[in-house]
Amino acid sequence: MPRLVLWNVDHTLVDVGKVTREAYAEAFERVTGRPLVRLAPTHGRTESEIIFETLAFNDVETTEDHLPAFMSALADAFSARKAAVRKEGRVLPGAREALAAVARRRDVVQSVLTGSIQPNAITKLKALGLDKYLDFKVGGYGSETYPKAALVELARSRTGEKYRTVIAESATVLVADSPRDVQAAGIAHAKMIAVATGTATQAELRSAGADVVLPSLAETDQVVAAIEDLTSGS
Repeated sequence: MPRLVLWNVDHTLVDVGKVTREAYAEAFERVTGRPLVRLAPTHGRTESEIIFETLAFNDVETTEDHLPAFMSALADAFSARKAAVRKEGRVLPGAREALAAVARRRDVVQSVLTGSIQPNAITKLKALGLDKYLDFKVGGYGSETYPKAALVELARSRTGEKYRTVIAESATVLVADSPRDVQAAGIAHAKMIAVATGTATQAELRSAGADVVLPSLAETDQVVAAIEDLTSGS
């Protein structure tokens, strides 16, 4: 039975916070015509949530045109900052090694499950050299404006269609850093490996219901063993 490992991007695999804030500021000004004063919290959230809350925080009366316009402007702003992502962004400890190790496992497809819009997620991972391990076509992205639990199911369905197979719920693993991701995995009946590389502590991630909690991805053997153990019945 094939297995699907879905990786959150920001604060799980990479940290590009400074570039993200700059891109949001540019996109906000392009869409609204005024400078950004306050950016909404980003951890564990989808881009559509962040955009609508950011507009509200800055007293912008939203219309149905705001979301697609903001997403387009955000993609342009991020694309223009590829060099900054390479220079100022960083791959989190163990992320590259974990991706490479899982890629060597039998019958495993790796993709992303992220709140970022698709072009920005790809820009981040390509700029930092992680793209070769991932199949971006089957992932779930914030540009699709679904809750994260629905994105897990969407990624599972896409993987099954592309590879002409069935991905069981018990063969799906989400690796991420926030309690929101833990909740999404639970709703989607996916296995959950939580890493305390974002703002949540190990205790908070454990309390949220993660199957496995790790301090980081630095211990490659632990990451691979957790994936193997969680999908051993698949």
